Amino acid sequence: MNILILNCHQYYAFSEGKLSQTLVELMTVQLEAMGHAVRTVATSGEFAVETEVANHQWADTVILQIPVNWMGIPWSAKRYMDEVYTAGTAGAFCNNDGRTSEAPKKNYGNGGTLTGKTYMLSLTFNAPSEAFNDPSEYLFQGKSVDDLFFPQHMNFRFFGMTGLPTFACYDVLKNPENEQDFERLSTHLNEIFERSSVTDKELV
Repeated sequence: MNILILNCHQYYAFSEGKLSQTLVELMTVQLEAMGHAVRTVATSGEFAVETEVANHQWADTVILQIPVNWMGIPWSAKRYMDEVYTAGTAGAFCNNDGRTSEAPKKNYGNGGTLTGKTYMLSLTFNAPSEAFNDPSEYLFQGKSVDDLFFPQHMNFRFFGMTGLPTFACYDVLKNPENEQDFERLSTHLNEIFERSSVTDKELV
């Protein structure tokens, strides 16, 4: 299997990117040891749009390592998506938005050409895990991690891709548990990438 890993970290003085880089390195080593071909790209660096479009076409699976910034992806990762994914709308990733002149109000987003490919979100949060899935918690009001990242899931659904189970590290600034997180990541990768088949997960 060909796997593209996007390191979506954006440097800040309080967040230098060591955890994201370590997670990307751990994923790369483990996946290559499992026999997969891996390419990695840092979205905050320089990139050629045409090369990144080709990387997505090459990949069977795209993994995004995302430090959650203000409830979403860092701005440099959004720039990468804006440039690369917009370039892919001419047929590489999707045929426009999927609608036809015969049915202009139906099937929006049904034009993906990356069917058969998968993606996985790997997220790092300052929030503790207890902040999610609990209606009594103030901020997320019972919502899950995947509820929060619903727009990103829809981006890949727009391309016809299938979602793999999300991985997340929590409380990484105030109460990090790095070694436990690394072990959980290893188990997560083993469970997903040694499966013989993957079914689309329910996102809503």
